[in-house]
Amino acid sequence: MSYHKEYDVIVVGAGHAGNEAAAAAANLGAKTLLVTMNMGVIGQMSCNPAMGGVAKGQIIREVDAMGGYSGIISDHSAIQFRMLNRSKGPAMWSPRTQNDRMVFAGAWREMLEQTENLDFWQDSVVGVIVEGERCVGVKTMIGGEIRAKSVVLTNGTFLNGLLHVGEKQFGGGRAGERASSGITEQMVDLGFESGRMKTGTPPRIDGRTLDYEKMELQPGDVDPSHFSFLKKRKDLSDQLPCHIAYTNEQVHEVLKSGFDRSPMFNGRIRGHGPRYCPSIEDKIDRFADKARHQLFVEPEGRNTIEIYVNGFSTSLPEEVQLKAMRLIPGFENAKMFRPGYAVEYDYFPPTQLSHSLETTSIKGLYFAGQINGTTGYEEAACQGLMAGINAARSTWNREPVVLGRSEAYIGVLIDDLVTKGTEEPYRMFTSRAEYRILLRQDNADERLTPFGHSIGLASDHRLKLLDDKLMSVAQLQKELSKTSVSPQSAKELLEEFGSSPLKQKVKAEQILTRPHIRLKNMLQGVEELQGIGVYSEDVVEQVEIRVKYEGYIAKEQAMADKMSKLEGLVIPSDLDFSKLASLSSEAKQKLSDKRPKTLGEASNISGVSASDISVLLIYLGR
Repeated sequence: MSYHKEYDVIVVGAGHAGNEAAAAAANLGAKTLLVTMNMGVIGQMSCNPAMGGVAKGQIIREVDAMGGYSGIISDHSAIQFRMLNRSKGPAMWSPRTQNDRMVFAGAWREMLEQTENLDFWQDSVVGVIVEGERCVGVKTMIGGEIRAKSVVLTNGTFLNGLLHVGEKQFGGGRAGERASSGITEQMVDLGFESGRMKTGTPPRIDGRTLDYEKMELQPGDVDPSHFSFLKKRKDLSDQLPCHIAYTNEQVHEVLKSGFDRSPMFNGRIRGHGPRYCPSIEDKIDRFADKARHQLFVEPEGRNTIEIYVNGFSTSLPEEVQLKAMRLIPGFENAKMFRPGYAVEYDYFPPTQLSHSLETTSIKGLYFAGQINGTTGYEEAACQGLMAGINAARSTWNREPVVLGRSEAYIGVLIDDLVTKGTEEPYRMFTSRAEYRILLRQDNADERLTPFGHSIGLASDHRLKLLDDKLMSVAQLQKELSKTSVSPQSAKELLEEFGSSPLKQKVKAEQILTRPHIRLKNMLQGVEELQGIGVYSEDVVEQVEIRVKYEGYIAKEQAMADKMSKLEGLVIPSDLDFSKLASLSSEAKQKLSDKRPKTLGEASNISGVSASDISVLLIYLGR
């Protein structure tokens, strides 16, 4: 229609994937349009009011390091910060914020509205415009046709979404919002394979009706850190606590009484649910030997009494939900604001995408988020970031940006999706990354900010902050390597942490390699180190990790470098895998189906073993 100009990039959907895609494309200079069914719920936290967690926190720091917005939004809306897994090695440390749901969404909208090159349109997209083998725009319910050079679909759980509460079914993408129809049917007509997935959410509870004295207190960190490397977060001295509660056998018995009316068990839900975030009925069915399950009682914000009961996701009848919940210690008088529900929705197996997140059959069409079979805000956000970058770059005929598995968790996630696919909602874990010592949350800026700056996304200010940090890290590490510490100076510190005394002077760096010895304690308690200057907490942490884990980091980097050289080996496009006798039958089939272009792509195909890769190496002359 005449009032719509032609855009470089159109992004469909204003959830976590869509917002990052729109911000990235616009900040790169592409004329971008963000289309959403409801401008009032931009950046909505559809599920739990939290960001980050194990491996997910690493992803948000990577998004931030590249120049994305999720880390800034998370810091701005944080009501609690925790660094998870501090008792383990730094590869496992994972930042997590509890967030104010309303502030989070408001901050997203405000940042997007302040982003140049970004327009908005409230409407429902019912299809894409395809000419030849290229996507050139979208069709909307009231706006007609809007043309663009590329389109990013981030439809979340809205594609033919269906909500389940007991035996009741409602069309919708989430509570109170209608589903989106038309896109799946068109994609199938265009030759795409589609499937159904399921996710769920717990009841929301009136916090005034809970007895927190019967629960375990879960406070935030004493010295809360931050997500964004820009460190713009307001003071967090007034963190709100979360609490931990537990189900019991009486709760389980009541829940079981509703199984005959559960859409999970009576066949109404056909989609696959998340393995690692199952519903409470799925937990007590699969883990029948467990007498209790842990629940996290999380506030939804500073100015609301609404409580999110993390771990009690359910689609059982509402009366069963409430009856069971009131048997949980602390919940005896609980009042529900609304019951939990399951949502079933369409997705497209991501093996139909290239590593740029562009579909392989339709040029200029990109998928990001739950449409690709993932679960979680963080997984969606990083896909949106990369899809937005590549959609923008495609308008200028530039090569797509693809991160490797040794460069970022983002690279691991996208590679897993594109090469292996998924039949259940994909969730990121540290165990999925073979180079997780390299991919720590603390060094995401070092890994990705220079690259983000080189493509025009990360700002000059970000790069300057990184340069200053690395200069300080180098200086502090140099001081530790040249400063000698006497046995007397280190005596009290070593005794405090149960470490054997020094017999002679040693370099400070050598003391730091001992278990349980922290650099911040050394800087405070060792006389020879008290005159070397004041360093920020993140600099001290970075130096400590480098010194303590130098050998492990070097070993993993060598492995990554070696694999990087091999990954680039090109596999001839006409190679007949079926004629390589030493390949396993499964590898022959999978390699013939996937047609990997390089050895690296072949190694990441499910069913292709290390011995199969060795066979290919021999064939390729290596």
